Amino acid sequence: MISAKKIAAAAIAGLCAFSLAACGGSSSSSSGTSLKYTDIDLGTTGKDIKTSIKLYTQRTDMAQDSYPGTSWKEYIAEFNKLYPDIEVNVEAGTNYGDSAMTRLQGGDWGDIMMIPAIDKAELSNYFLSYGSTDGMDKVIKYVHDKEYKGEVYGISSTGNAMGIVYNKKVFQEAGVTELPKTPEEFIGALQAVKDKTSAIPLYTNYAAGWTMGAWDAYIGATATGDAKYMNQELEHTKDPFSDPGDDTHAYNVYKILYDAVSDGLTEDDYSTTDWESSKAKMNNGEIATMVLGSWAVSQMKDAGDNPDDVGYMPFPISVDGKQYTSSGADYAYGINKDSDKDHQEAAMIFVKWMTEKSNFAYNEGGISVAKDNDTLPELYEDFGDVEFVVDEPALDGEEDLFNTLNTESELAINAGGDARIQAIVEHAANKDQSYDDMVNEWNSKWNSALESEGVEVKYTTVAK
Repeated sequence: MISAKKIAAAAIAGLCAFSLAACGGSSSSSSGTSLKYTDIDLGTTGKDIKTSIKLYTQRTDMAQDSYPGTSWKEYIAEFNKLYPDIEVNVEAGTNYGDSAMTRLQGGDWGDIMMIPAIDKAELSNYFLSYGSTDGMDKVIKYVHDKEYKGEVYGISSTGNAMGIVYNKKVFQEAGVTELPKTPEEFIGALQAVKDKTSAIPLYTNYAAGWTMGAWDAYIGATATGDAKYMNQELEHTKDPFSDPGDDTHAYNVYKILYDAVSDGLTEDDYSTTDWESSKAKMNNGEIATMVLGSWAVSQMKDAGDNPDDVGYMPFPISVDGKQYTSSGADYAYGINKDSDKDHQEAAMIFVKWMTEKSNFAYNEGGISVAKDNDTLPELYEDFGDVEFVVDEPALDGEEDLFNTLNTESELAINAGGDARIQAIVEHAANKDQSYDDMVNEWNSKWNSALESEGVEVKYTTVAK
């Protein structure tokens, strides 16, 4: 079940909502649809459905008429050319990770939701199956992200690869002619930016909180080159945050942040950072780098008059001389299992249209989720020699082991652990705790969780 701790901590933030039609809320019904994603022939299936559905999403920016990219209103207008009798209403929530958890528990969220961080074993309690894993794997990428016991309960809105948003013009002014491939080279590039330009070398976006959680996404294949590490090996690793001695793994991911702050290569006052204004600052050259997924690039490009100055570089870690990037799912569309048949079928049709026909992923600078579409947006032009790695799924019987250890250790890796990353900034700035002392605390918590859950230790991270 969703933990009481998470629910107690969740709070509904202000909501930005708009409606394209009269609200047609879901009605609970035991006679749900048997329609599966692979059964749908867009333009034919469901043409007789007349209903309205509600989507609850984290994309508040797309709900604004001023959004410079393709807005929800525009996507839905295109969808309605094919399905004029399916009305789509969008409600967008700020502080989405917490507000979505509360909405999910209360049941007040509509027909489609971007699935928040819940245990995989809970998926079937809230969401409709799109179909079998084997069947969906033939048509959809990242199929294991929201899969449990052979059924798929969520389809990613887009795929992301992990790198760093950077301003090309600032790098040129700083004399950085080759993109850094190691932590040492990256810190050197930041120092050059500080010495030769007026830009902030690395903007932490500390105050937003959720932006800091982005750092967790780099500790898997990006830092190890290993598709099995995140879902199969980490769960059996003692001291996973220790330094392996070769500039790889989690130790060296987080150390980049600690060193950048400690060396004065970030904003002057981390407590006053601002997410929305940082987009324009990246666009106009006031910021040199931000550590965020590829989804952020389009927002930075759209935030000013210098879109061509905004680039995306591979994360500066090399494994035996080669760079890797984790390619993974973003927020996934989940369909309410308690909606009635028409709502469920209309919702599934809309999700399929968004996935296969809307061009949403490409428009947002992401990787298409459709298996037959391998077109990469231009933002990956610096990834020519980088290998894209999709994490392998958990071993049979261990589908929830990572979440269990994550909760038991209270480290919240890739699950809203913003405070842990913020603490790196705080201690580095205040110089009141060394990085290695922080690492020792993380290891202790993780090791205790391994012991508490009786997990067999197969690996130990030690210096090579």
